[in-house]
Amino acid sequence: MAFSLIAAFLLLGAFTGFAAGLLGIGGGMLLVPFLTMLLTSQGFPLDQIVKIAIATSLTTILFTSLSSVRAHARRGAVRWDIARTLAPGIVVGSMLGAQIASWLPGAVLAIGFGLFVGAMATQMLRGRAPSADRTLPGTAGMLGMGGTIGVFSALAGAGGGFITVPFLTRSNVRIHEAVATSAACGFPIALAGTLGYVIAGWNLHLPAGTFGYIYLPALAAIVATSVLTAPLGAKVAHAMSVGRLRKLFALLLYVLAAYMMWKGIAAARA
Repeated sequence: MAFSLIAAFLLLGAFTGFAAGLLGIGGGMLLVPFLTMLLTSQGFPLDQIVKIAIATSLTTILFTSLSSVRAHARRGAVRWDIARTLAPGIVVGSMLGAQIASWLPGAVLAIGFGLFVGAMATQMLRGRAPSADRTLPGTAGMLGMGGTIGVFSALAGAGGGFITVPFLTRSNVRIHEAVATSAACGFPIALAGTLGYVIAGWNLHLPAGTFGYIYLPALAAIVATSVLTAPLGAKVAHAMSVGRLRKLFALLLYVLAAYMMWKGIAAARA
C-alpha cells in the first residue's frame, strides 16, 4: 500500500475523531464520503465501494465512540438512562440494517444516504424550539426509535447522531446532553452493525485486505489517530454555544449529503 494512501487514512482518522467528539456523530458521516473517494482511487469494484466504506466507517466507531463518550462523561453530560432504553432497539436495528445494505445496489445506498442526511440537516438548521411540554416517549416508543436509529445508522455507516441528536433535542434534551448521549449510543450501533457487515460479506469475493465488508488497512490507520482527537472535539463542544453547534452540525451534513448524492447518480449512470 502506498505511503500516500496510509497518510490519507491517518489524516482522515484525526479529522473524523475530532468530529465524533464535537458533534456526537461517531465520525461516520465524514468517513463514508472520504473513504468512497479513496477506495475509488484504488480501483475497487464500483458496486462494492460504498458498502465497504460504510462497513469500515461503522467499525471505526467501536473505538471513537469509547474515546468520545469518556470525555463527555467526565463532564456529566451523558444521559445514561436514555442510552440504556434505546440500546436494545439499536442492536436489533443495526444488525438488520447491515443485511439490508448488503442487498441494495451501491448507487441506491449512496443516493439514499444523501437524501436522508440532507433532510436531517434541514430539520436541524431550522432550529425550531420544541414545544415546552414535549418529552421523550415511553418504553415502547424508545425501543422503536432505537430500532430506527440502528437501521439507518447501519445503512449510513454512522454512529446515529444524525437521528439521535435531533430526536433528543426535539424532546427537550439539552443539545450538549444530546450530543454526549448520542456518542454513548454509538458503541452498540457499531458493534451490532460490524457483526452484521462481517456476516453479510463473509462468502463474497471482495478485494484483498477485507474482512467481510470491512477494509482492515483503512480501519487500523483511521483508529490510530481518531481515538486521539475525539476527546479534543468533546472539549471544544462544551465550550461552544448551542446555536453555533447546531449550525455547524447542519452545514456539515449538507456538504456530505451533496457529495454522496452525486456519487450515487454517477454510479447509477455507469
